[in-house]
Amino acid sequence: MNKLKPVCANALREGLPELPQRMRSLPVDARGYPVPWFVAWVDGQPDFRIADSQKIDLALRRGCCFVCGEPVGKYKTFVIGPMCAVNRTTSEPPCHKDCAVFSATACPFLRLPRAQRRDANIPQGIQDPAGFMIPRNPGVTLLWTTLSYKRMRVDNGLLFRLGDPVEMQWYSQTRAATRAEILESIDSGMPILRQFAEQGGAGDVAATRETV
Repeated sequence: MNKLKPVCANALREGLPELPQRMRSLPVDARGYPVPWFVAWVDGQPDFRIADSQKIDLALRRGCCFVCGEPVGKYKTFVIGPMCAVNRTTSEPPCHKDCAVFSATACPFLRLPRAQRRDANIPQGIQDPAGFMIPRNPGVTLLWTTLSYKRMRVDNGLLFRLGDPVEMQWYSQTRAATRAEILESIDSGMPILRQFAEQGGAGDVAATRETV
């Protein structure tokens, strides 16, 4: 995998939310989407499906936002699904709130409940994120803002245990999610968590993450 990152000077896609100031130095792909800092580059092109594992290490050592790459500061916002809210665990480091809001309202997978993640032609040697993935689009995205989190080592990597939230914002289809949408996503995800509990116990449930 070639991780060299070229400079992309494409124009931003029309209809995107306003780009946060911190994200304006990010490259822009051929479709007009800004390329988050964490995205892996494969053969000179960004692959939004893959997080660069080295960026996780850098984010932890330097306190960088996972989206823009700049220091996060006191408040830390995690972009998660409702099942990650239930077990308070995620596989991705935090980011700035404004970067998280942009992600939740601009990323096609996050803003479109029926969007599916493409798994075809994943480069060889790519390691899955830590924990056990729930392979679904939850339909809603939660921005969990907290003052703290803890690292949690599991068999296949590192997860993050979320501290108490100081703010929670739910999104769906570029807008605030409705209560009905949130409850529907939680109700449809709970049987999957129960299945993990029946098969592997509380440890597996704690390590479960969604594909957000």
